[in-house]
Amino acid sequence: MNRSTSVAPTGTPPPIRHLHTLGPTGTNLEAASHEWLRRNGIDGTVELHETIEAALEAVPADGSHALTACAVYPALHTLVFANLHRLRMVDSFIMPTHNMVLASSGTAAPRRVASHPAPEGLVPAGVGTVTVNSNSRAAIECAEGRVDGCVTTIVAAARHGLKVLRDFGPVPMAFTVHQVVTA
Repeated sequence: MNRSTSVAPTGTPPPIRHLHTLGPTGTNLEAASHEWLRRNGIDGTVELHETIEAALEAVPADGSHALTACAVYPALHTLVFANLHRLRMVDSFIMPTHNMVLASSGTAAPRRVASHPAPEGLVPAGVGTVTVNSNSRAAIECAEGRVDGCVTTIVAAARHGLKVLRDFGPVPMAFTVHQVVTA
């Protein structure tokens, strides 16, 4: 539901029709954005960005665009508090993520794994970690041979032809929606 605290000049809350979030395609945030639009009966769009921070900078302050974030996104608290003058959390909801997996391009025991910081705890002990901007980016890094494993979503692993070594299942996750408003 859209519980906006910002008010358009007409006195009615502006309807959110466009969500900006973390890409590339296959992220849990992309799925959450589409789910929020579906739950709210909105025929809207989802635009993907390299980072949540880049997504925030791309959100126009017209009320029809908003940012979708995740409660476990690294430094979300910094992003919110540094932008209190223009960022309003208007909704939050819980939905399961895609299954989170440890995947590889073929090896059974990867030595270097790409991971977004949020699920980095799923990297096996003793394995080197390369930090990337999203779960989908981790799959791309693995598929392109820059690492031999990744922590990613099952959707991104399948999209890039990776072998699932361990399926951690879906994770119940809190997602947030933020409108950018003029000060």
